[in-house]
Amino acid sequence: MASRCGRPTVAVVSDSVLQRHRLQEALAKFGLAGGFSGDPSRLLVYSPLPDAQLWLITLEDEADHPALFDHLLGNTDAPVLFGVDPAPRPGGTDYFRWERRLQHKLEKHLGSLEELDSEDSLEELASTDPAPADNLELPHWITPGAKDRPAEEVWVLGASLGGPAAVKDFLDHLPAGLPVGFVYAQHIDGNFTEVLTRVLGRHAHYRLRHAEEGMTVNNGDVVLLPVEHEWTFTHQGTLTEKATPWPGPYGPSIDQVLLNVGDHFGPRCHAILFSGMGNDGAIAAPLLRAHGGRIWVQDSASCANSSMPDSVAETGCTSFTGTPAQLARELVKTIEESCLLKRRHQRDSA
Repeated sequence: MASRCGRPTVAVVSDSVLQRHRLQEALAKFGLAGGFSGDPSRLLVYSPLPDAQLWLITLEDEADHPALFDHLLGNTDAPVLFGVDPAPRPGGTDYFRWERRLQHKLEKHLGSLEELDSEDSLEELASTDPAPADNLELPHWITPGAKDRPAEEVWVLGASLGGPAAVKDFLDHLPAGLPVGFVYAQHIDGNFTEVLTRVLGRHAHYRLRHAEEGMTVNNGDVVLLPVEHEWTFTHQGTLTEKATPWPGPYGPSIDQVLLNVGDHFGPRCHAILFSGMGNDGAIAAPLLRAHGGRIWVQDSASCANSSMPDSVAETGCTSFTGTPAQLARELVKTIEESCLLKRRHQRDSA
């Protein structure tokens, strides 16, 4: 039975209260409705069983509950997943990998779980005028970046559901001339990329460009990565397409984008994770932070779905959280401070 919101209902059976709690948290992150949740002895009193489209079973020792399996199989036609791996402690790489494995198992029975922006929502966004923003002049201390020159610093913009609106708002609040480039990894149906181009292609300050073989990320670029195949950088700093698809269920894989951009730019690679479902980015973001990159996330209240930025924040690697407009202002402030430090260093060295 589907929930009132149209999402599948999943029931959880475990003899561990902690495991039931962690499974329910993961199901909520995937947008699934929670149904029955309890230990085996509680389930045995039900006949018929509570409605559910899928049953998840994780037990410390299956031999301790011999009647459970017959009771389940004799009273439901819904799929039953036995032996779900115990969830590790949240916030670490092992936990996020466990979530990915669970997601893969769930999608085998329930289909794709991640909600993406619809074509109608993108068309509506494309028809809106850019929001008026204050203080869009480039600060005096920032030397404008030449648009035909490769960017010294690259920021990865990672997003899923609600991402186009958030990234558009972010770009609307940036002044022209910032000496940075952007690589944009957006989970989206590949058929809607042209609509996405119209959404973000109206910015005079920042040029939306589709990734092409041999392209460099220049100042003022927002390079949109395709969803079909993985892209990386050559030793010369140019984009190149691989013959293999992105790893994971959705493209572009934000984790893989962070790794690929970070491999080339090192501490000059930073990331902002915007609205989205799931936990894409939570595995690679701490690695990027350990190599000197900045990791920022959109705040929960301004997200259409906050699961993705919340997951990254749970790793403890983030240094700033805010609305898209606040993230834009913080970026300008950060670049201004960096330029001031460089000028002081040059003055002291003279």
